[in-house]
Amino acid sequence: MTVEQQKHHNATDGDLSGSPFGEMSVRADSLKNAAAQDLNLTVVQAIKLYPKSILWSLIMSTALIMEGYDTVLLGSLFAQPAFQKRYGEPAGHGRYEIPAPWQSGLAASSNIGMLSGLITSGYLCERFGFKKTMIGGMLLIICLIFITFFAPGVEVLLVGQLLFGAALGMFQTLPAVYAMEVSPTSLRAILTNYINCCWVFGAIIGTGVLRGVLHRTDEWAYRIPFACQWFWPVVLIPFIAFAPESPWWLVRQGRLDDAKAVLQRLTSPQNVSYDIDKAITLMVATTAHERAVDAATSYTACFDRVNLRRTLVTIGVYAVQPLSGLYIRAYSAYFLIQAGLSPDMAFTMTLVTYGVCILGNISSWFLLSFFGRRTLYIWGFIAQVVLLSVVGGLGVPHSTEAYGWAICGVLILSSYVDNLSIGPLPNTICSEMPSALLRSKSVVLARFSFAIVTIFGGAITPYQLNPTAWNWSAKTAFFWAGLSVFASLFVYFCLPETKGRTTVELDILFEKGISARKFRGTTVDLAEAVHSEKSFV
Repeated sequence: MTVEQQKHHNATDGDLSGSPFGEMSVRADSLKNAAAQDLNLTVVQAIKLYPKSILWSLIMSTALIMEGYDTVLLGSLFAQPAFQKRYGEPAGHGRYEIPAPWQSGLAASSNIGMLSGLITSGYLCERFGFKKTMIGGMLLIICLIFITFFAPGVEVLLVGQLLFGAALGMFQTLPAVYAMEVSPTSLRAILTNYINCCWVFGAIIGTGVLRGVLHRTDEWAYRIPFACQWFWPVVLIPFIAFAPESPWWLVRQGRLDDAKAVLQRLTSPQNVSYDIDKAITLMVATTAHERAVDAATSYTACFDRVNLRRTLVTIGVYAVQPLSGLYIRAYSAYFLIQAGLSPDMAFTMTLVTYGVCILGNISSWFLLSFFGRRTLYIWGFIAQVVLLSVVGGLGVPHSTEAYGWAICGVLILSSYVDNLSIGPLPNTICSEMPSALLRSKSVVLARFSFAIVTIFGGAITPYQLNPTAWNWSAKTAFFWAGLSVFASLFVYFCLPETKGRTTVELDILFEKGISARKFRGTTVDLAEAVHSEKSFV
């Protein structure tokens, strides 16, 4: 394929009029060769060919350590004596508790703020690209941390968390989409799954920091954990400033020369035989085909007839993820204290749990090569139904330290299973499922649904666990076990297998209306995508 030299056009809404798409065509054999080059790369070959792509993807994903840190921060602070005394109310016997309504409000505030940040990021990313959107969100975070750090009361703390969530939402979805767009098919699952590792790293750091200040009785017991949030944006902004832009985003803007230059920067073809022009061919043909089917790129386009099913599956995959007992694990320190463990031991076992999460996440990289996305997601939920039911059963007798240890052991196993299957997979599935044109906005909608579900979970979990409210304690797990049954049914009937498929192959499968259970065994003729080029000649 020959790509003529073109001037960069100024389109920012995806309009390709006057772009290089109008003066090129892709033959069926060229597209098949381009797709074959991508699909035939083994993991080892892809690592040798894309070492710099892997590095930049890891750097971008590291930003989500902040999300993992923030997720466990408040849930763990609710169990910290100094924080309870500063922001809580007397609960008798010399103890203090944050009232359940305030716990719910604080837990939900960050996710509520994320909703606005997520929607905004979808527009900003397509307008300015990944780098500028990421840096903008981090600069806002640096400013907003001052509110929570100096919060004199629980009311200001809530406002600070709300605004912090909005800034965090601006770049929450970008690492997964970026990893998808700078890596070949064989590395997509590993790089997008690594995002979950970053979340767990953040949770480990957060729990470790809180464990370290647990015995402090002054204001620094909770101010130090808030201050640690400044570290990541200050460190990451200089690195992200030098990161290459997504080549797919550049192709969508019609900047083919820049896209080719980025691919040359990301690859090391001296290690593996590779034709960059073929990679550009695949991006151009995929984008052209999708524009021929539906050229709209707004949020409403995600719900057009052509894209509706893909959008609903993408949303559903993220929405059901927290139903596997996410909030029991997020409140693990508080939960284990209610189950009978001491605060010291509860924080220590929470750290152990997150270490096991890392092992589960790494194990999933190998399982995905054999079983794909759909199988792991289904069996992950089935396993959680069993494990959560066991936790609930252990909570029926009166809480003792022995039962607390038993619950702790099952929760650790539950965390391992979750990170082996359910936890990391939405990052992979939701970045693969949408069309290339609507990828950023579809993932935003998916995270939006996730945030809504977690707002619900964050609102009711404090009532379920708090001894001054519903006081369900470990029996709370029965509730989430029931929801995991619903989630497994959704996955079985609605989630198609995307393993080993290029974006253009998925385009064709969805356009043909292939059922979710038949995706894996259906053969795709890429010649069907070439007709779309006529619209641009």
